[in-house]
Amino acid sequence: MTTEGTSDGSELDDLQHLVRIAGTDLDGTKSVQYSLTGLKGVGIRVSKVITNAAKVDPNGTMGRLSDEQVDSLKDVIESIEDNLPLWMLNRRRDYYTGEDKHILGGDLLLSLREDLNLMKKTRSYKGIRHERGHKVRGQRTKSTGRKGTVVGVSRRRGV
Repeated sequence: MTTEGTSDGSELDDLQHLVRIAGTDLDGTKSVQYSLTGLKGVGIRVSKVITNAAKVDPNGTMGRLSDEQVDSLKDVIESIEDNLPLWMLNRRRDYYTGEDKHILGGDLLLSLREDLNLMKKTRSYKGIRHERGHKVRGQRTKSTGRKGTVVGVSRRRGV
């Protein structure tokens, strides 16, 4: 007997709890559009574009997709630049190649690290701020973003 409400257990048998796409294990119990957001570089808007291009129901459960549907999702993800509009790409006018591309997974973290190292190496303003651990994007620093002990009035002990 199962606790899912069916006595034969057929609902538990066809559910894959992990679906592997693009080198990442995705949660099979979530809907397709939210499960795809488990990939680095894929948000909810990009996942909706992927499901529409693959002709998969975005509200269906990821673990219940057929192998053909999972393969179509994989194909769309491999050629994601062709399916996304230019303004949705996360790496436009790449510094080294000049291409417009969308980076996924571990490559996204590597490219971010390379960009930060290039800024530090060229001694740009943003690179120096990153090196020193300060705010980079123009935020105020007089009263926020302080690390370590709190600056302010300290109470006497024992009172």
